[in-house]
Amino acid sequence: MMMKLYCMGESGNAYKAALPLALSGLEWEAVYVDFFGGETRTAEFRKLNIMGEVPVLVDDGEIVTQSGLIQMHISDKCGKFGGADAAEARDILRWVLWDNHKLSSQAGATRYVMNFLPEAKRDAGVIAFAQGRLAAAYATLDAHLAARDWIVGDGPTNADFSCCGYLFYPEPFGFARADWPAIDRWLSRIEALPGWAHPYDLMPGSPADRA
Repeated sequence: MMMKLYCMGESGNAYKAALPLALSGLEWEAVYVDFFGGETRTAEFRKLNIMGEVPVLVDDGEIVTQSGLIQMHISDKCGKFGGADAAEARDILRWVLWDNHKLSSQAGATRYVMNFLPEAKRDAGVIAFAQGRLAAAYATLDAHLAARDWIVGDGPTNADFSCCGYLFYPEPFGFARADWPAIDRWLSRIEALPGWAHPYDLMPGSPADRA
């Protein structure tokens, strides 16, 4: 049975799941979730995911939520992206946890405030604080990538797919690739992977659809 990923193109967390699926060789389909229309708050969706979030992966009746866990499920199915050994697997998890706390959480919230809230509610102090935290995270990632091609090991892993989740989006949130040369080179390597696609091409739903 084909896997279904409940997602939306505007979600960087959903992209963290969709990208490894696209590169895995597994059969899957994207199912659009209308976040801005309130779908994740409905009783029907909460039966699928009590947390009221995307992404959600449904695989032969098994429901998997949270992007990092979905990545692990994909790796278990395809034998890719999970690390060459136990030590690499632990290091991948370390970076996934770091991303969720230090990078994606800040990037996602800042992008939402700057682009999707009404202008009157875009608090400049909140934005400046979040962008300061983001700059520190970018500096950590850029320094780590300065002398290596991938975050962990010799090829792309879930650490890469997690940390890049928000960095391909065009909306402003305080990130410019030109400011971070090692990150820029790393993102170019990800873009060159066979099967790579931009989040708005890989998943249904974009700001243009709501314009």
